[in-house]
Amino acid sequence: MYIVEDKKKITTTRIRQMKQTGEKIAMLTAYDYTTAGLVDEAGVDMILIGDSAANVKAGYDTTLPIGVDEMIYHARSVTRAVKRALVVCDMPFGSYQISAEDGVRNAVRMMKEGRVDALKIEGGEEYSEVISRIVTAGIPVVGHLGLTPQSVHQFGGYGLRAQQDSEVEKLLHDAQVLEKCGVFAIVVEKIPAAVAERVAKAVSIPVIGIGAGSKVDGQVLVVDDMLGMNDGFKPKFLRVYADLHKVITNAVGTYVEDVKNVTFPSESESY
Repeated sequence: MYIVEDKKKITTTRIRQMKQTGEKIAMLTAYDYTTAGLVDEAGVDMILIGDSAANVKAGYDTTLPIGVDEMIYHARSVTRAVKRALVVCDMPFGSYQISAEDGVRNAVRMMKEGRVDALKIEGGEEYSEVISRIVTAGIPVVGHLGLTPQSVHQFGGYGLRAQQDSEVEKLLHDAQVLEKCGVFAIVVEKIPAAVAERVAKAVSIPVIGIGAGSKVDGQVLVVDDMLGMNDGFKPKFLRVYADLHKVITNAVGTYVEDVKNVTFPSESESY
């Protein structure tokens, strides 16, 4: 098991340095106080409050329905628990696409009310103005390229991205544009490993992959997925580290049985 000896709060500077020294970045999502505390204690470098909360916590088919108020609620819950990891929060769909002014306004609010360390924004050159202005406002930003779930309807699904040469070249260009805009890291999602490796070599900032192979600077997964809580979701890129679906349903089933059979609470569990 990985043991964390350095308990100092991780900063954006530290994340940048990890690429330079070759230390891989471990990132997981968290959406609530209890889970965030466990993930932080276990030693992850970055915690993402993803708009994937719309899927795994609210049951929506896409990330599109979740809004700024809901993301701030999740952010507050997570940041109360975290002592070491750098906490990043997704800017949800509609919070920055309308105008740069609207994006900066929502970004400032999410930082102030959510108390996170940084924000993540999907998209490339087309969002360079709003990203630059948010960075200029003093807010650290993580970019997100490849499969960007907020564009699922435009893409026509969650399939592998950057398979055509034109899309590969745009992805590489977008990564370099994002670096010039001042982002301190980029997430690349569901792209060929060889393309992800090219992206990681094309920029001096860390590139963190999900479904993007091992030749990048770090990895991110949805915590509910890697803990095996979502029994039916098993994409190729996901490694399941526990079977909490089985553990939890067995535990709850045993509880129900004990209640029905009046074996809980026992005399020793009663006042």
